[in-house]
Parts: sequence; structure tokens; C-alpha cells
Amino acid sequence: MMGRHAFSDEIELAADFIAGEFKTTGISTLPGLEDYRQNFTIYSLKSVETSVIINNEPIEDDYYFGLINEEELKWKTDDIQIYSITEKDDYRNKFKQYSSDDKSSVILVDKTHKKWFHRYRSYFTRSNRTFEVGAKPNDIFVLYNEEVNSLNIHIKNEIQEIKLFNVVGVIEGNRKDEIVLFSAHYDHIGVISPVNQDSIANGANDNASGVAGIIELARYFERLPKPERTIYFVAFTAEEAGGYGSGYFSKQVNPDKIVAMFNIEMIGKPALEGPNSAWITGFEYSTFGEILQNSVVDSVFTFYPDPFPNQNLFFRSDNATLAKLGVPAHSISTTPIDIDQDYHRVTDEYKTLHIPHTKNTIQAIAKAAEVIISGEKTPTRISPDILD
Repeated sequence: MMGRHAFSDEIELAADFIAGEFKTTGISTLPGLEDYRQNFTIYSLKSVETSVIINNEPIEDDYYFGLINEEELKWKTDDIQIYSITEKDDYRNKFKQYSSDDKSSVILVDKTHKKWFHRYRSYFTRSNRTFEVGAKPNDIFVLYNEEVNSLNIHIKNEIQEIKLFNVVGVIEGNRKDEIVLFSAHYDHIGVISPVNQDSIANGANDNASGVAGIIELARYFERLPKPERTIYFVAFTAEEAGGYGSGYFSKQVNPDKIVAMFNIEMIGKPALEGPNSAWITGFEYSTFGEILQNSVVDSVFTFYPDPFPNQNLFFRSDNATLAKLGVPAHSISTTPIDIDQDYHRVTDEYKTLHIPHTKNTIQAIAKAAEVIISGEKTPTRISPDILD
């Protein structure tokens, strides 16, 4: 499948494979869908014409970048509000403030922030992707220290439609409006620079291991009597590209109905603490982790808080999209990410996985989830403020 890049032709093969596995388990499709695929479109905007003129002087390309969500924009001095990131400001905080507000603007960046400006520019000059063209405000950042007397900006984008698809299965419970969600992203990073003539980043651990987890959990829970709460099994696309699969899914379901989200991420390798343990991101943000811990006290398996807080893993996977909406959404992983030599490399292959450990982890998740699925336990909601 050539590394399952979300924007490749091969990603469809992966989606069809997962849908076929869901079908063999006997779980149902999501109400309103004809099959297990949840199809959607995103739009990629790439600048083909740009011009920024301040005080009648053209600004070189390296000194500006835009967060543009329109096919074309033309701004003159009186058309747009101008703000500044001054020498005394924290560049990252101010950037977040201006880029996340509901106003279009030009932001002048003091040249003392040159290092941060160019770091951000290298990222944001890539194609901009959005669910809807024109749905967000536009911002242009310019490395410029002088007073602005006149302004003339023209940017034209080429727009490409990209078809994507999540894979979703359901076991309907007695409580249709209370949902327990098991998820894992099925995309990876595709074809990369070759190492020893191998250029395919297989993503066996990241995250075929997690996808195997949700398929086996679907198979397990389908064989049991009808659950009290409804269970969703979702394989998200485009996690590696920016979380577009979970972003779309979160707009199609009422987050208030999701009582817990088990996002399974990289369970193919044992944690440093041993093969019968897994860590949970954002442990302190809800009682989700505590419930899982208490549910396996009579087994050899243990759940514990994320041991890599400096890596902000809670905010880097699909759980964050739902957590922003208040869902007790956490990722469960086992890989020692700080020393793993295969992460995002061609060596992330099946032969590097510890399958008995993966099996033990899936069984432990199933056992721990039963008290939530039965309605006996309900995790506390996450405050969206943690993601501000």
C-alpha cells in the first residue's frame, strides 16, 4: 500500500481492507451511510501569484507568508486592519492570537523575531488545506519594521479537491445516545527518502497496530450480548497530514453523546516498564485513566500516565480533536517514543513488532472498557480550555 499516505491512490486500498475486516466482524455501518466508508472532501490551496507592496516598495517573497483560505484576494490600505508583533511580544503567543481570531488582517512582525518568522514561514508556505474555501479569515504576516502608509496585496491560489474517507463501524447498544468510541488512524507518511534502496515507510507500528486493535475489539464486542452503550469503531484518515479525518468526523456527531474515546496509537512495541503495560495521554484531564487503572487491578496489566509530557503527545493525535469539544478523549500507547528507532522510518515493519504484547494490550483495553460500555462508569468531561 506504499506507506498509506492519505493523499495517495493506495490509501483507498487500505480503506477497503479495513472495511472488509469490519464486514467480517458483523458490525453495522454508521446510520446514514451506504457502507463503512465515510467520504468527504478537503481543498488544497497553493499560491500561484503573490504580490505584497508596502509604501510603494515590493516586499521580497522571503519576508511574508499568508494563511489564505480564498481563491483570490486583493487588499489595499483601507481594506484591511493592520496589527503588529513587536520586539517585546512573545512571537508564538501573538501568532496564535492573530491566526485564530475571526478577523482578516495584516500582521507586521518586528525583525527581532526573524528566526521564528522564517521557521513559521517554512511551514505555512506549504499548501493550505481546508474543509471549505472561504470559511475562515485570511492573515498575512510580513517581516517589516517601518510605519505603513500604503499597502497593496494580491494573492491568487490554485485549488485542488482531495477525496478522503474514514472507515466507521457500529454496534448499537440499548442507549443509542451514549457512545463509546474506539479509534485509530490508518494513514502513514508514504514514500520517503530511500535507505538501503527501501523508500516505503510501512507504518506497521504507526499505526497498523492500532488499526488491528480496533478491528479485534470490534470482533470481540460483536460476539457479546447487546451492549448497554453504543460502540463506534473508527479508522481515521489523514492524521499524519493534520487530523482531517477526526476533524471531519467530529463535525458529523454530537460530541456530547460520546462518553469516552479510546484512541489507540502505536501498541506494537512494549513500553520501557514492560510488556504488560500501556500509557495514557492527558491522564490528569479526566477520570478516564483512573477508570482504566481500576478496571485491571486483578490482572497483570497496568495503565499509567504518559511518561513523555514534554512531547505533548496528548495534543498530537486524533483524540485532541474530540477533546477540544469536551469528550474524555485519550490516546493509549505503549511505544517508548523517546528512543524508538523506527518511528516515521522505513524500518517500521512488521518484523519489529512484539505481537504477544500487542495482543495483551488489546485484551487489556477490552477488559478496561467494559465498565464504561456497561454504563457502570462514566469518565468526567475534559475542559476545552486545556487546548487554548
